[in-house]
Amino acid sequence: MPSSPSEELDGLVVTLDDLRYQYGGPNVPSETPHVFIYFITIENQSDRTVTLLGRKWIIHDEEGETLVVEGDKIVGEEPELVPGERFSYNSFHIGSCNATARGSFHGQDEFGNKIHCLIPPFELTIPE
Repeated sequence: MPSSPSEELDGLVVTLDDLRYQYGGPNVPSETPHVFIYFITIENQSDRTVTLLGRKWIIHDEEGETLVVEGDKIVGEEPELVPGERFSYNSFHIGSCNATARGSFHGQDEFGNKIHCLIPPFELTIPE
């Protein structure tokens, strides 16, 4: 049975609140020493209650490589957002060079309809 299409829900707004850079660390692989820590807020400005079930990231680097990361949950959670509510979290990407990150969150509304919202692109730039 084919899966039903997902609707981009107007009013589900994603904002990059902050982006920090760190070089290396105790658990950071030497071949990808650049750590980009991002802080994101998802705000439900729609008229529907939504539950976010997962995310997809697409990271395209300056060397022409593309990494796609998909998974269930958002930092281990499935946030339910009533109209006017927001969910904020932080996580990170690691890399070996400058890149652009973009993606989407997916879930369902209170009626069981599949929904998604886009994560606006942002630059992962290594400071000079």
